[in-house]
Amino acid sequence: MWKGRVSFFISMVLTLLVSKASLADDLRPPHIFIAGDSTAASYQEKDHQGWGAQLQSYFDEQQVTVNNHARGGRSSRTFITEGLWQALIEDVEPGDLVLIQFGHNDAGEINDDRRARGSLPGLGNEQTDIANQVTDKDETVYTFGHYIRQMVADVRAQDATPILLSLTARNRWDQGRIERRNGQYSYWMHQLAWELETPFIDVTNLVADKLEKLGPAKVAELYPKDHTHFNAAGAEIHAETIVSALKGLRPTLAEDLYSDKGREVIAYDWTFLRLPVVADPEKTSIFMVGDSTVRNGWGDGAGGQWGWGDFLGNYLENDSYNLVNRAIGGFSSRTFVTGGHWQRALNMTQPGDYVLIQFGHNDSAALNDDQRARGTIDGISNAQETIDNMLTGKTETVHTYGWYLRKMIGEAMARGVTPVLFTPVPRKIWDDSGDKIARPDDSYPQWARQVASISGVKLIDLHELVGQRYDELGPEKVEAFFADEHTHTSLEGAKFTAEIVADELADGLQ
Repeated sequence: MWKGRVSFFISMVLTLLVSKASLADDLRPPHIFIAGDSTAASYQEKDHQGWGAQLQSYFDEQQVTVNNHARGGRSSRTFITEGLWQALIEDVEPGDLVLIQFGHNDAGEINDDRRARGSLPGLGNEQTDIANQVTDKDETVYTFGHYIRQMVADVRAQDATPILLSLTARNRWDQGRIERRNGQYSYWMHQLAWELETPFIDVTNLVADKLEKLGPAKVAELYPKDHTHFNAAGAEIHAETIVSALKGLRPTLAEDLYSDKGREVIAYDWTFLRLPVVADPEKTSIFMVGDSTVRNGWGDGAGGQWGWGDFLGNYLENDSYNLVNRAIGGFSSRTFVTGGHWQRALNMTQPGDYVLIQFGHNDSAALNDDQRARGTIDGISNAQETIDNMLTGKTETVHTYGWYLRKMIGEAMARGVTPVLFTPVPRKIWDDSGDKIARPDDSYPQWARQVASISGVKLIDLHELVGQRYDELGPEKVEAFFADEHTHTSLEGAKFTAEIVADELADGLQ
């Protein structure tokens, strides 16, 4: 089993183009600092505890000291203006980690006689001058983004590593689903992580996944005070989730830094990808799931390779949609399901959303090996094969390509989400004539078409649509659309495909 896991890790590193990070040494922070509000702060109350109070138990205290500076009632603004941030940063040493989580209080009043803690919304450069009614001092108030940028810059000035966290989960339910879209602060943190090239931990959705499995009654026991603040058991769930996500950084923390308890935590191996979250809770979301042709590697164009999903927003004229590209390179329809990525994406949806589904490029791989074990059985029938998976060390029943597509379609529909099925984009492989893209006779494009017909869902035949355009342009012009031999598109090629997708989607979106 151990050999298989090592092989899996190595293959995924290569597939997702993370070698640039994996070559670095493991992180060995002597200290982990926490900047945040009451959801992270330490308390002596029976009905309230912040996750920061639990974090030390996951680390060997002889090697790592957790310094929890989180303070209840503070926003990103007041954490700085009250001197709490300065007290933290003065103790930060080279190599330390600083976990930064704000947002719950930033939506408060900018100026009142009670707290005056709100920051201006967004990530821009807006500012406003006030006569602060609480401090009786003049103050310039900035955006949420301004304050977080200041913290990140200060941490880096100490040669330490900042890590941005989304909000903790709140105990608010609607039709059996827990809240995941609490304003835009988690999205802004994600955007800042990309802008500032810092790690991002999606605490909200990772914790919400766990809480939904518990159900409303049991979750209520974790939040005895109100819908925002949890007790020690709730703090433990959040802390464990954050540790799991820390194990998914690239480079990651050295294994010997963890306590026995910390070593038992299963890693969420995909933190380094900084997968997107929903931007605006008031908008309909369009989710994308697929392989590297939809979102390549880190999603940053490494090696000149891009997926079309990163540019869909450039061509959709309607601005009333969130675009959430959850595709991950290297996965087939099968492993996207068995690896939990489909469920995590589905959990983020709400009725009225859309999900764009495109797989096929990796489904032709081996059903069972110690490298990736990602292949599916050909076709759309109900054929299945039970294997002792050489990669995971577990028994698994493998199904057809069509079976996995039908599973995703059915589960999306059951959530009130509209699935749109895609045929896989064509590779740059020309037929014998040399001037037309080769089309397979009985393969994934045909099978996707058949599944769409049987299931009654919209099909975007990207294989044929893009193939026809390539035929018209010819080999010389199409060459610029690819960043490798024949599969992964360049920036130009990804945008070319994204425009075709947008045109096809235009009539079907409400």
